[in-house]
Amino acid sequence: MRIEFWYVSFENRFCYMKKTVIVGASTNPGRFAYMAAESLTSFNHEIVPIGIKKGSVFGKPILNIHEKPAIENVDTITLYIGPRHQPEWYDYLIGLKPKRIIFNPGTENPEFEKKAEEAGILTMEACTLVMLRTGQYAH
Repeated sequence: MRIEFWYVSFENRFCYMKKTVIVGASTNPGRFAYMAAESLTSFNHEIVPIGIKKGSVFGKPILNIHEKPAIENVDTITLYIGPRHQPEWYDYLIGLKPKRIIFNPGTENPEFEKKAEEAGILTMEACTLVMLRTGQYAH
């Protein structure tokens, strides 16, 4: 199933806090992955940053994606790595059994979206930052 747009009332956005894996996490404040970590944290969502960079964001260590860390109870994966870097992580990310994967602008990938959908995962081509600011993140 694919959904391009969600509407959740402003009043409901605080009712559903989602464990979110940020793929492509960065300690650079100019990167959208960093901004997403900041916004998700400010909206009280639990974040699990993973990527190839070392460091921490908002008190959470960036887990090394090459180690394919086990992460339980994932609601959402939000992608900040481009399509050409995604294939080696398809199985790992699908194996985390998220309820949804958000393909942020520049990460859209029909092949990965199809694989995720076949595994029963909701896919969205959307912007995590916009969804949070407009009350559309909770579902």
